[in-house]
Amino acid sequence: MIYTILGLQWGDEGKAKVIDYLAKDFDYVVRFQGGANAGHTVWVGNKKFVFHLIPSGILNKLVKVVIANGVVVDLDEFIKEVELISSETDIKDRIFLSNKAHIVMPYHKLMDKARENKSSKAIGTTLRGIGPAYADKADRLGIRIADLFISPEELKEKIARAFEVKEFLFRNYYNIYDYPSVNQMFDELLKIKDKIEPFVSDTERLLQKAHKDRKNILFEGAQGSLLDVDFGTYPFVTSSNTIAASAFTGSGIGASSFANIIGIAKAYITRVGEGPFPTELKDETGELLRKAGNEFGATTGRPRRCGWFDAVATRYSANINGVMEIFLTKLDVLDSLESISVCTGYKLDDGKTIDYFPSTVETIAKVKPVYTKVEGWKEKTFGIREYNKLPVNAKKYIELLEILIGKKISYISTGYERDDVIVR
Repeated sequence: MIYTILGLQWGDEGKAKVIDYLAKDFDYVVRFQGGANAGHTVWVGNKKFVFHLIPSGILNKLVKVVIANGVVVDLDEFIKEVELISSETDIKDRIFLSNKAHIVMPYHKLMDKARENKSSKAIGTTLRGIGPAYADKADRLGIRIADLFISPEELKEKIARAFEVKEFLFRNYYNIYDYPSVNQMFDELLKIKDKIEPFVSDTERLLQKAHKDRKNILFEGAQGSLLDVDFGTYPFVTSSNTIAASAFTGSGIGASSFANIIGIAKAYITRVGEGPFPTELKDETGELLRKAGNEFGATTGRPRRCGWFDAVATRYSANINGVMEIFLTKLDVLDSLESISVCTGYKLDDGKTIDYFPSTVETIAKVKPVYTKVEGWKEKTFGIREYNKLPVNAKKYIELLEILIGKKISYISTGYERDDVIVR
């Protein structure tokens, strides 16, 4: 069977905990898009693990993990995570890296930072070089993992061709003169080649065979659906398709039917970086959510913007993904609130109220959220693992979200421990 797990908001929904929780029932966990801009946090006991590249399922000892062709790979980060994980668990024959994945080169990170600094309207990227790497992929200038294993002369030529225009821009537009040479980048790739070689594989063939052999495969989405390059709040989005359908193109497994698509949403909503955010709270309640939910980026450390649950945006995300079930996270963060608001519509400048997500950021930035207010529960839900033990008002809140999204909330996370989950 094939499951896909993905975020329904602007990322940071708690995907890693969900993957870690579900992975015990799967043979493979697969990353299919994004890069080291992900920050997937897993707690095992009192130990915290943050994964930027390697799929979160690696901590389940019987699971094999795949970084597929749709991911852009920071090789230094990959080696760093391999070394970290190998000190905690046996990774022999358990990590597979696609030979068709593109490499995030040093000039991609430099370009990312230069663009953000130069722009009059910054996007708020993680500065990990993800966007420029995807741009080179589309421009047919990318360096792939497989290129490390062609002749040295051919590899150096590819680096030189990809770097030519960027070097001109660094010197003549961005006024940057401190950057690695082609020879330096070439030498670094040759040094790292031997370290990554044991993990490199034709991962599409691996996954095709696994599917044919009826193995259980779990696709792990990164970022969130509202950051999808096509369906998100463009241009304040990530550089890849984050929705469920991209699991096929990002892995090469072939178009198959999903047994399940689980969308993950926080009981409130957060956003990092720039872009419109209709329900953002710039007051004491927003600060309370940030502190109670520890809303600081695992990748950047930046404080996250916090707001009330947006049912309009979440329903939109659920529909573009074909979501079958919802995994609601961080319910316990709302425990101290007297009342809770849920956005059920948007009011436009002309006074008209809509119940759909607009196509342009200009419109989204101007809408006024229409709220339904419900009573809080003022009781502890942290660590509860049975639905009937939740406070009455917490159950009413969950059931209201189900009605508004139009999908069943089958799982509820009530804490950071792996098993702090209610299954309905």
